[in-house]
Amino acid sequence: MNPPSAVAPSTPDSVSDEASLISLEMHAPVDLAEDLERFRNKLSAYLPPEEVTRIESAYIFGNTAHLGQFRSSGDPYISHPLAVADTLADWRLDAQALTAALLHDVMEDTACTKQQIADKFGKAVAELVDGVSKIDHIENQSFEEAQAENFRKMLLAMARDVRVILIKLADRLHNMRTLSAVPLPKRRRIARETLDIYAPIANRLGLNALYRELQEHAFRHLRPMRYRVLEKAVKNARGNRRQVVGKIMESLRQRLPDAGITAEVMGREKHLYSIYRKMRDKHLSFSQVLDIFGFRVVVNDAPTCYLALGALHGLYKPVPGKFKDYIAIPKANGYQSLHSTLIGPYGTPVEVQIRTHEMHHIAETGVASHWMYKDEDALSELQQKTHKWLQSLIELQSASGDSAEFLENVKVDLFPDEVYVFTPLGKILVLPRGASAVDFAYAVHTDIGNRCVGCRINFELMPLRSELRNGDRIEILTSPHANPNPAWLTYVKSSKARAQIRHFLKTRQHEESVALGERLLGQTLRGFGLRLGDIGSAVWERFMRSFGAKSKKDVLTDIGLGKRHAVIVARRLAADRVAEGGVAATKKTNGAIIINGDNGGAVQLAKCCQPVPGDPIVGVIRKGQGLVVHAHDCRSINKAGHERDNWVDVEWGASIDERQFEVGIRIVTENRRGVLASIAAAIAESGSDIQNVGIDDDRGAYTTLNFTLQVSNRLHLARIMRSLRRVPEVVRITRTKSGAK
Repeated sequence: MNPPSAVAPSTPDSVSDEASLISLEMHAPVDLAEDLERFRNKLSAYLPPEEVTRIESAYIFGNTAHLGQFRSSGDPYISHPLAVADTLADWRLDAQALTAALLHDVMEDTACTKQQIADKFGKAVAELVDGVSKIDHIENQSFEEAQAENFRKMLLAMARDVRVILIKLADRLHNMRTLSAVPLPKRRRIARETLDIYAPIANRLGLNALYRELQEHAFRHLRPMRYRVLEKAVKNARGNRRQVVGKIMESLRQRLPDAGITAEVMGREKHLYSIYRKMRDKHLSFSQVLDIFGFRVVVNDAPTCYLALGALHGLYKPVPGKFKDYIAIPKANGYQSLHSTLIGPYGTPVEVQIRTHEMHHIAETGVASHWMYKDEDALSELQQKTHKWLQSLIELQSASGDSAEFLENVKVDLFPDEVYVFTPLGKILVLPRGASAVDFAYAVHTDIGNRCVGCRINFELMPLRSELRNGDRIEILTSPHANPNPAWLTYVKSSKARAQIRHFLKTRQHEESVALGERLLGQTLRGFGLRLGDIGSAVWERFMRSFGAKSKKDVLTDIGLGKRHAVIVARRLAADRVAEGGVAATKKTNGAIIINGDNGGAVQLAKCCQPVPGDPIVGVIRKGQGLVVHAHDCRSINKAGHERDNWVDVEWGASIDERQFEVGIRIVTENRRGVLASIAAAIAESGSDIQNVGIDDDRGAYTTLNFTLQVSNRLHLARIMRSLRRVPEVVRITRTKSGAK
């Protein structure tokens, strides 16, 4: 929305109920009279007279509220809501949506309140206006945070009622059409926002015509020089290729009737932004982009689409691998069509889209077709898909930590270069291009994703990180004791998988931090002769009031994460207990923290020295990290002598050998053929997996190999090293610990 230059002092309360009956022309600026008349004719074409009268009343209400306000272009402000409502009338939206469109800025830019709108036009209209309106005051937030919060509000309102986003998209369309009147920095910000958020949402909802127009306007304002150069190049190419395009058009129009097919054939020009993106992504010059012209064939029914395809393939040879059947497998936004690329005259590639009239309407207006063509059965599946996506926004909201993370997850979901895969029962799932088996698991169900341990792709066992391809059949293997791995975040593509993995890891870290904080505080309290159970609720209440903590659990979490010192908390609790009448003994006792290898949670194994079970270890409390376990001879902790107050006694747990730990070794060998294979075989025979291998530069007769292995404990590592020493070419073996002395 372009801000008005002034805020009108008047309020909408001054408008009486009889105002809706006054002729609209009396309230219309002179230069809007024609627009208003055209809008009224559109309404009369599909709405009953009483609803048209109600919409006219909303126009008068909004015009009065915005009286004295002007857009950056100098036009009366009411011209903007009228243009938004006019776009919605093209989509034949209902009276509530049109009323809300005419009032969509009154809550932001005038003294009008949500309650006033509800009293005059109903609660549903007030909710729509509120969903489109920005949050006025978000304290202590940057512009980016405020924008993210506003997007979250809008998208969640959209999940409750899709008309919210249709109003917002029509609002953004008119703003983009008039963006030239806005100052350059703001113009670029709005154009970038449109390209990143609003155009993809329009695409996701199947509003193809709107999607393309938003992209074109955004491209023109973001890259004005490139836009002008491409525009000129396309204009020149149009003249140069007119003869070829005309010949192809004539051939298509002749071939289809000859095959007994009644069809409408239309030529279309590729949009400038599509050409620009193809040149950028594939590193092409304009002369190398040959398919700037395409053709659309519209027939009466779906079977005729396939007959037309056969006829055209008989006319021009198809390009192998360039055929897509979106009729049998529609896109997630409901789009249906047959796509084929043919080799036309003079070797010119020709892209042809074949669809029915109903498919064409849905392709252009997407979910808005629900209001235009309510009786068409083809829309039911589209409505179900749209509803499912809107509900997924609710799930993303609950799994996302804040507005910025929520917006990031939604952005991931809004660029669906899709891949179609099958469940074992033959159900088709649509995932983003590059998705892995983990994405598939979460698409089936969150619990399946959280418990997956492996997969079969086309009946073959494959790693979970395997990239899925069109037509793959995937079966997920699960274990009741499995948990999400933080490493999954490096290769998952879908927003649902990313949000659910982060949510699980945050929850687990919180729970582990509470448990660790409790153990650390209990250990420290023993130094004062107390147990954690000796601290009464009154002592805890006083402590929390003094230090601004919300709950006992929050205090324990902060201790586990290193944000509070257990010694300070224990000393204060012990002092408060003495003040309450208790007795604190001075007897010192000790109890080491048991390490069970919980890597990635509140207890982490240091990367610098890579301790494994059997190594002498020491724990260090680090702020924001929790308990970090180092080898006792680690150089990094011995250098930081000032942190000794944060050291904690730790020891390996009895069940630790059930886990695998990474360790590095360096092997100097004679530079002979086959030595790497011999060493890999020796490692495998010792029951270890190689995680990584690197080779230093050859130095004459010797080569240095660096391995990262998985071992159970220090004894296992010793067995591996003994096995390697038996390899004749091995000269020296050492364990690599970058932080050790």
